Amino acid sequence: MTDELIDDFGRRVNYVRISVTDRCDFRCVYCMSETMTFLPRAQVLTLEELGMVARAFTEMGVEKIRLTGGEPLVRRDIDRLVEDIGTLPGLNDFAMTTNGASLPKYADRLREAGLKRLNISLDSLDPERFRRLTRTGDLDRVIDGIRAAKAAGFARIKLNAVILKGRNDDEVLDLVDFARREGLDISFIEEMPLGDVSDHRRDETFCSSDEVQAIIETRHDLVPTPETTPGPSRYFRMPDSTSRVGFISPHSHNFCASCNRVRVTVEGRLLLCLGNEHSVDLRAVLRRYPGDLEALKQAIVRAMPLKPERHHFTTDGDVQVVRFMNMTGG
Repeated sequence: MTDELIDDFGRRVNYVRISVTDRCDFRCVYCMSETMTFLPRAQVLTLEELGMVARAFTEMGVEKIRLTGGEPLVRRDIDRLVEDIGTLPGLNDFAMTTNGASLPKYADRLREAGLKRLNISLDSLDPERFRRLTRTGDLDRVIDGIRAAKAAGFARIKLNAVILKGRNDDEVLDLVDFARREGLDISFIEEMPLGDVSDHRRDETFCSSDEVQAIIETRHDLVPTPETTPGPSRYFRMPDSTSRVGFISPHSHNFCASCNRVRVTVEGRLLLCLGNEHSVDLRAVLRRYPGDLEALKQAIVRAMPLKPERHHFTTDGDVQVVRFMNMTGG
């Protein structure tokens, strides 16, 4: 069996995003509906199964794993899974995306367990607006979580901000300045058309990365940098700051040609592309052949031809993928 995962377009897959739960303590307007039905426990991969998935991928050349959700920190015993994955050989980058609200409780434990980096979602610095965008979120708890992560010793903490026109685009500069003051990186993300949200029309709220960049450049010089992570962000530096500004632009600057990622949902679906429904049921393999790492690897290799050349997102409000983002893994 090959030691590497190569798709039909010659792209090497060396990064996997693993969702550990579809549940979340927030209900962000672009991620899920206000009233959600979550998966029953029997359909969710166990921590042991999630650890086995991670092991299989690292043995086939994956160098980066990111744990996602939902909100990963609502998963019981998440620190046990982090410790399991953190010891895997060949793993150069081990990260988590979180809303930050539980970091005051978990930051030290996650760092000690082997997690290397954190991405923390932050779409507004106004408490009332933050509550509207997240429906349930408390901004002060997230700010406390960011500072707990810094105190725990996490390096290059990055903020993620989804910008919606008419909702929070007037806070772009405030978010950049907050990142600068706190010594953080920040990435601005174009909203992705996943799930049929009822809160807003996506064609009316779409705000491109170019628009966000133009807003930032009214105050700060942005210098392109060749720096990269094993992800889709394009990074810029500011001459008077250590903070980096990134843009994730699935619409305006399609990054499919260099895509090195696959996703595993919490129910064990291996998704070969964020913008397509093509998937393979790894849970069935895990439960039909418990403990058989080679059977799992073979299923992953056989899935590679399903990875399409590109996604085909539009900005006209049409829903290209019916599953919500919390089901996909952020």
